[in-house]
Amino acid sequence: MTGNIGMRKDDELAGKVALVTGGARNIGRAIGRSLAAGGAAVMVNANTSRDEAQETVGMIEKAGGKAAMHIADITDPKAVSRMVDETVKRFGRLDILVNNAAVRIETPFPKISLEEWRRVLAIVLDGAFLCAQAAAPHMIRAGGGAIVNIGGATGHKGVEGRLHVVTAKGGLAALTKGLAFDLAPHHITVNCVVPGLIRTVRGTSSTSELPEHRRAAVPPVGRRGEPQEVAAMVRMLCGPESRFLTGQAIHVNGGTYMP
Repeated sequence: MTGNIGMRKDDELAGKVALVTGGARNIGRAIGRSLAAGGAAVMVNANTSRDEAQETVGMIEKAGGKAAMHIADITDPKAVSRMVDETVKRFGRLDILVNNAAVRIETPFPKISLEEWRRVLAIVLDGAFLCAQAAAPHMIRAGGGAIVNIGGATGHKGVEGRLHVVTAKGGLAALTKGLAFDLAPHHITVNCVVPGLIRTVRGTSSTSELPEHRRAAVPPVGRRGEPQEVAAMVRMLCGPESRFLTGQAIHVNGGTYMP
């Protein structure tokens, strides 16, 4: 994924193949559509949201892009291996991995069960680890690539009622740094995009509606972000002009958190 700096912006990812976990809706959907708009073929992963994942594929194809859907539990090593193999079989290679799958559960600390704790960490951390480990050999074979982990502002600044989510997202930023070192010799960059307050629709993986103080919060720029604004940063990190950028946590948050 070196060179090609002079390519037109609307086809900078032409010939590349991307796998986006949790790609059925919201930020994941926006990322898939943005990468496809840049010319990449996109495999859209979901665990249970089959109809929404298929809708994402349809949106990409309607816009002239290439996409397919694969249902898989990213906490299952065998399922991840099959998903990556199917991506390569379908599109011929793998250059980009976006680890977006996550759950946003609100539970007071005293009431978090060990089962719930492990579920959150498994989806966010185990899933990213397994997907990266399965994808890396194909990226190495392709001559390089890009891995982008989708973090969370709470993993950097903390918040009440989400200890497991805070821990998982903070760990994802650390995973990013470790992978960046391990994969740099193979020309694979690894970065973490950290969304702030983004306008999204909560799915079945989340529990009850957000508390009023969370729903009413607004960043200093005066509005919540849009999923496509997060997707734009992901697309940039996957492109030819970001080959010198790795191991970074990049905040897209309208000024909510300024490290």
